[in-house]
Amino acid sequence: MDISRTGDVWWKNAVFYCLDVETFQDSNGDGIGDFAGLTRRIDHLARLGVTCIWLMPFYPTANQDDGYDITDYYGVDPRLGTLGDLAVFLRTAKDRGIRVIADLVVNHTSDQHPWFRSAASDRGSPYRDWYVWRDEIPPGGPKDLVFPDQEDSNWEWHEQSGQYYLHRFYRHQPDLNISNPLVREEIHKIVGFWLQLGLSGFRVDAVPFLLETQGLDTPPELDLHDWLRDLRSFVQRRCGDAVLLGEVNLPYQEVRRFYGDEGGGELNMCLDFNMNQALALALVREDAGPLVHSLRAMPELHPDDGWAHFARNHDEWSLDKLTEAERQQVFRAFGPDEEMQLYGRGLRRRIPTMLKGNADRIRLVYSIVFALPGAPVLFYGEEIGMAENLDIPGRQSVRSPMQWADRPNGGFSTAPEDRLSRPLVSGNRWGPKGVNVEAQEHDPQSLLNWLERLVRRRREMPEVAFGQWSFIPFPDAEIFALRYDWGDRTVLLLHNLGKKACASQSRLDDAQSLGELATIQGQGRLDLAGDGTVTVELPAYGALWLRAHRA
Repeated sequence: MDISRTGDVWWKNAVFYCLDVETFQDSNGDGIGDFAGLTRRIDHLARLGVTCIWLMPFYPTANQDDGYDITDYYGVDPRLGTLGDLAVFLRTAKDRGIRVIADLVVNHTSDQHPWFRSAASDRGSPYRDWYVWRDEIPPGGPKDLVFPDQEDSNWEWHEQSGQYYLHRFYRHQPDLNISNPLVREEIHKIVGFWLQLGLSGFRVDAVPFLLETQGLDTPPELDLHDWLRDLRSFVQRRCGDAVLLGEVNLPYQEVRRFYGDEGGGELNMCLDFNMNQALALALVREDAGPLVHSLRAMPELHPDDGWAHFARNHDEWSLDKLTEAERQQVFRAFGPDEEMQLYGRGLRRRIPTMLKGNADRIRLVYSIVFALPGAPVLFYGEEIGMAENLDIPGRQSVRSPMQWADRPNGGFSTAPEDRLSRPLVSGNRWGPKGVNVEAQEHDPQSLLNWLERLVRRRREMPEVAFGQWSFIPFPDAEIFALRYDWGDRTVLLLHNLGKKACASQSRLDDAQSLGELATIQGQGRLDLAGDGTVTVELPAYGALWLRAHRA
């Protein structure tokens, strides 16, 4: 056990908080969130215990895909403020002990980016080879559609150029040509620029698509995983403790390659989509089995690398790793109406509405996420139990404005309601009248205050990030029980996914050496007998976290 490592590789024991500047806080009454507003709200995040803010894209954009269609990688969208406003925010966050990372979206640009406009206007443009062009759609090229409701091909005809260009996302987002060394060099410049201004790393968007070579005319002269390893080396030369958190929604063994296999050296972290989908199935069945199976399948990582676990992310709640029967089971329970589903593979709802507002079950979800081997990630509004707004199209239904108070526009903006960049959740139950930060701050039993305690307890448990996990094998399917050992430190984290209180027994061979067990968080009871028998009692949807105090 080396407690100093908890600072050297901070991302393994971090609490991440993902937010969209545009929907967090408006400071000037124009209906759009901005960096000045975010800075004013930094103490909310500091009090919550967040250690790293993950910013969704804030760069200049054509704004056809909520900022993911970037027109300039070296600036701030004027609607959100200036580089000066960003600098003030970064300085204020640092003062509160909070690091900041940002989305790195370099798989594609907007078709309004100057690079693409130059490339499309003249085949002799120096930027022509920064994109992928074809006279005809090639056979054997990529066929998977990220947005099958909007696109029917990965190739788009460009009339002025007289050629097709490759796009794996929307047609207005042409793919960059990663085989071009000038493109790879430019990505280094982009990364170096933002590290110089004070970012602590990046959440790398769509990493498998970034490294995909299908459809490229000329394969890159190097293995792109070697390039990703070089990118990490570059990042850590510029900022020794910077992190690369990857979006890699693939089966576990394929995800492992993006860490650099057993030797590490590529991404520091990956968002764990496999575990997230296992969680969805476990919640529906009230059975820990899917979580157990997923943990057993989870590959070992280099000691400096880690997983990032989440209950709800900023996109659709993807269920693509489940079988069709499993997916339909989750749909029936959490999103039975077609308008709640997306692309036939996911849901566009938030956790509280999927769980019908059941407070115990909602808290169980976050207790499980924070108990998994890795770092937890929160999406803005989860701390107060915000709902989605299905009136907002597509994936953006979960990106409605933050609800700060029972005041006009939920305290998000002083602009007229019809000028808001996105409509708020409506209704007394889920809108700002029923769900807001201000009311929950003054309620000791609120989700906000409970989650604040959960964050604090988790931060005090480096065993979960750095220790060796193992199951406590209770026979009851609804019990999910993990043990973490790190040097002479041991914690036991137990959860009941069932709707009824339960009592069960297991056995620990070293039970006597654990000494006294002290409750860290939750309710219930656990007794250790002299023969190693462990007896646990948990309430319905209950959790119990314990620490061993050895003699």
